[in-house]
Amino acid sequence: MPGHRPDRFAKAAASGADVVVLDLEDAVGPESKAEAREHVRSWLADGHEAVVRINGSGTPWFSDDLTAVAGRARAVMVPKAEDRAVLNLVADRSGTEVIPLIETATGVLLAAEVCAADPVVRPAFGSIDLAAQIGVDHRSHAALRHARSAVVLAAAAAGRGAPIDGVTTALDDEAVLRADLEHAIELGFTGKLCIHPRQAGPVNAAFTPTEAEIRWAEEVLASVTDGSVAVHNGQMVDRPVILRAQAILARA
Repeated sequence: MPGHRPDRFAKAAASGADVVVLDLEDAVGPESKAEAREHVRSWLADGHEAVVRINGSGTPWFSDDLTAVAGRARAVMVPKAEDRAVLNLVADRSGTEVIPLIETATGVLLAAEVCAADPVVRPAFGSIDLAAQIGVDHRSHAALRHARSAVVLAAAAAGRGAPIDGVTTALDDEAVLRADLEHAIELGFTGKLCIHPRQAGPVNAAFTPTEAEIRWAEEVLASVTDGSVAVHNGQMVDRPVILRAQAILARA
């Protein structure tokens, strides 16, 4: 939600999303930065919970943004994340975890290093900015498949939570949203940024394991009696399969 639109904060919080992201960066024009910062600070000070996307370290608003969210934000989302030192600085000054938004070519190439920074809880993928930089359509699954997979691998290699996928800009076409979700899930994402409250329901449904997946996971774990290799429905069950079953039940 744009930080200069406090009238929308409560609607976002009631959408069913896991957490609201209050934006001080791209959704807010230069003339509204100070106003947005104060609205966000006030919302957090009133006891509401939110992630805050701040302005980048190379902007004149960076330091004031950190001061406003320090000790209040659930996490800080850092745009155009490329530098571990910046992520550490953000964490030190805000006193909270960091979600690096990987949305540049450099960020993708350095994704493993970015995700390995101590304060990172999980990365997010910025499809629109990256697509603009490399000259492709942000709606194209094929054009950004490599970049998405690179972020998934980087998060896993660093032992971080799986990434959050970027936004779907088609607000009135749920088929497009579903296709984007299927693609993201196939690649290993476990969350998605939404830009309208009505997207939260379909996104939550897509990332919730189905009854069939839950039943499979329960049966797999039941087939293992002493931690050894087992067989379920003719398929070998070893440690990687057990871990997948456990992850499904944890998400459920």
